[in-house]
Amino acid sequence: MPSTEAAPVAVADLETLPTIAASPGADEFGAYVAREGVPDIVEVLLPDTHGVLRGKWIPGTAGGKIWTDGVAIPLSIFGLDIWGREVMETGLHMETGDRDGICRPVPGTLTPVPWSPRPAAQVMITMHEPLHPADGRGGERPWELDPRHKLARQVERLATLGLSPCVAFELEFYLMKQQPGPDGAPEPVFPARGLARQNMYAMSDLDAYAALLHEVRQAARIQGLPADTVISEAAPGQYEVNLYHRTDAMAAADDAILLRRLIDGVARKHGLRASFMAKPLLDFAGSGMHVHVSLMDRTGTNAFGKGEEGEALLRHAAAGLLSTMADTALFYVPSFNGYRRLVPGSYAPTGISWGYDNRSVAVRVPNGPPKARRLEHRIAGADAHPHLVLAGILGGMLEGIERKLEPPAPLVGDAYSTETPLLSPEMGEAIRRFAASDFVARAYGAEYRRVFAIMKEAELSAFQRSINPLEYETYL
Repeated sequence: MPSTEAAPVAVADLETLPTIAASPGADEFGAYVAREGVPDIVEVLLPDTHGVLRGKWIPGTAGGKIWTDGVAIPLSIFGLDIWGREVMETGLHMETGDRDGICRPVPGTLTPVPWSPRPAAQVMITMHEPLHPADGRGGERPWELDPRHKLARQVERLATLGLSPCVAFELEFYLMKQQPGPDGAPEPVFPARGLARQNMYAMSDLDAYAALLHEVRQAARIQGLPADTVISEAAPGQYEVNLYHRTDAMAAADDAILLRRLIDGVARKHGLRASFMAKPLLDFAGSGMHVHVSLMDRTGTNAFGKGEEGEALLRHAAAGLLSTMADTALFYVPSFNGYRRLVPGSYAPTGISWGYDNRSVAVRVPNGPPKARRLEHRIAGADAHPHLVLAGILGGMLEGIERKLEPPAPLVGDAYSTETPLLSPEMGEAIRRFAASDFVARAYGAEYRRVFAIMKEAELSAFQRSINPLEYETYL
């Protein structure tokens, strides 16, 4: 494991957030209407703790109020579980009077919804906490439980070092038939039974669903999402869409959230389902969310590509990712199902390891010229929250850079057959590591650590209280 001799650098707890005044911002909606006409509805999209999009439909005739007045949504929406139920142990619900927050639109995210059957627009929003005059304050501040603000803090910390992240997400998903198979399991668009069918990188599988995939690309162009390569992946009906790199880390995470929605919407229009479940089929590959990150200096140069100095920075960043990986695994693998994906030989990592051009490790350094020098983080499932995933990655890199940690020797060859510290093999262990982590409290706030751990513990408990069909088949 990396050296930990240096003292940790103090990080301001996110429980103390700056107070800001409410501001209507630019009249984005007016410009949209002049260009596209008045939509029937505006869909306001708030990614919750799990990356599930929650929000409202607002009549297009009242759309301008989103920018002037904001959108009222309970602060406790970040205390809902994956099923949208209140997790009372968080203390965020009736104990607080279930107060409203004020959600503000995210600049640049107002776009048409091309797969909608009627004229619709969508805009992402982010939560703020009102500070009431009765408390002697007023105005509002970022709500500490909104994952967007966890990522913003890591970007701000990098900026104090003269660095800014350049980020690209890769998303894998399955195209499934609307109805499950005869055994109740999801059924991909290509047969998954009988002769094993991988057909990786098959042009024929792209051609088979060319109309859908081309519509995905066209919708991405309309919405300004930088979709790049489309690939037929390592399982029947599995595809990957890569997003082009962004020098705005927040926009890159927004892209990933919105791309999932876009693919789901287009698939439904074609009579199919798009699944970002981490491991929908036990006998085939899971779906991951790989994240490529480089760090740019104040001149816009890739700091990782600056000779020996850049290689040292890259090593420190990699070491920080390794040293914090067990503590932040719950950001990357947040679901009960996600731990089924982390199995040997699956192209999903099982150990805390790094290496050069090696897809069996957790942190890979891809080949490329100095200007493209970067780290590829390969742990997250496709169902993870992009903002929390990227917050975890940047926080880990910062830990290594600030403490000048050195990683172990990079692995060569098959990481699955090499003895390395292991990632948490099940959700309970990941929750315990997260809940006890001093690093998580320093980097993301003690309150966030508490609430996120409680919510994931409640999610795990629901699965532990259920009886699966095999138990009935075997013991009944």
